[in-house]
Amino acid sequence: MPQSERLRSNTWFLLPIFLGMIGGIIAFFILRQDDPQKAKNCLYLGILFMMIGIIANILIAMSFPDFDSGFNVKI
Repeated sequence: MPQSERLRSNTWFLLPIFLGMIGGIIAFFILRQDDPQKAKNCLYLGILFMMIGIIANILIAMSFPDFDSGFNVKI
C-alpha cells in the first residue's frame, strides 16, 4: 500500500536557519515520512548554513594576525 505524501508547512525551514545542522537533522527526521523532498531540503539548508558559519569563522580568525595565546603579562 503506497504511502501518500502530506504537504507540510514551509515554516519548517526556520529550524535549520536558526539552528544550523542540528535543526536540519531534526527537521529531516520529523518530515521524512510526510514530505521527503522538504525533509531533504531542510537537511541541505542546515549543511549550507553550517558551511557558511565555518567559512565566516575562518575569515574572522584570519583578520586578527597579531592575536596569539599569550596575555603579555609582565611581572
